[in-house]
Amino acid sequence: MGFPQGKLTIAASVLGLALTVGTAQAQDKTFTMKITTPTLNAALDLYAKALAPMIEKDSGGRIKVEVYPASQLGSIPRQIEGTQFGAIQCAIVPPEFFVGIDERFEVLAAPGLVTSIAQGQKIAGDPEVRKFYLALGADKGLHGIAVAFAEPSEVISKNAIRHLADFKGKKLRIFASEFQSAAFKQLGTTPVAMSPGDVMTAIQQGSLDSAVAGVQLLSGLHFYDAAKYITMTNHAAIFYVVELSKKWYDTLPADLQQIVEKDASDLSASFNPRAIEIENAAIKTWTDNNGELIKLPPDEQAEMLKEMSGAAIAVSKEKPALADAYKIVTDAAKRAQ
Repeated sequence: MGFPQGKLTIAASVLGLALTVGTAQAQDKTFTMKITTPTLNAALDLYAKALAPMIEKDSGGRIKVEVYPASQLGSIPRQIEGTQFGAIQCAIVPPEFFVGIDERFEVLAAPGLVTSIAQGQKIAGDPEVRKFYLALGADKGLHGIAVAFAEPSEVISKNAIRHLADFKGKKLRIFASEFQSAAFKQLGTTPVAMSPGDVMTAIQQGSLDSAVAGVQLLSGLHFYDAAKYITMTNHAAIFYVVELSKKWYDTLPADLQQIVEKDASDLSASFNPRAIEIENAAIKTWTDNNGELIKLPPDEQAEMLKEMSGAAIAVSKEKPALADAYKIVTDAAKRAQ
């Protein structure tokens, strides 16, 4: 038996009104977006500070953005964990720290991959690299929206490293990367993976001799109070990925999802000149505070890169999935030369 036409019309009107009200409520709802970074006055947190007003403006105030630099929301593992489970909505962190989620995250940190800032920025913008990186972690609570180049990777030490032989016997902090571990073992060091927040104390107390980091982080967090020497090894590059909590992202209306993704992607490209300015300012800050910048002799620099690159290639060959990922970034590096 069918319903009378009048009742059908009333029911349809009620349903239409409910849908309209529901849509209006979704459009009126305000979302909080906490962004966490491990750095201070470096490319990662300054990118986050530039991204915040873009998203607030383009969302018409429907997304309120809060930026927490310098690991205010916990160590890097806690930042990543918080993002996976939705307590933090966005983490901007070097990809190597996500290796516990997927070891392929580390391939951009391969020694010898990047030889200049310009090349690093081109690699980050390469469509194949972006497609690959932004898909990682999708089954582990993450939604990638941008990848960008931050700075060259260097080595800070309490006692100056002026020659390749000076690395031998050093206890050295690295990022959580098998590429870095294998490469620095090749130089005779004892590598220790550690979050940035613990490094200065470890150097001051003598439990670490040196650490892998970028000048931006070292200057921004006043590492010159603990050690004065940075050897400009430029052995690898420090990139960063912008990862959203998938749990949070899935709660956003479609228009806000598009805004967040577009703003993050657009800024990752337009921010490149600013990243160079940040690097130059960090170098000046270091030397202004009586820090010394050291370069290895050219022949020793070449030997170091050869040894470290060889170690990275060996690591990649051990695992098929890692080898495929390594090929994606090395192919991009060739295109970017």
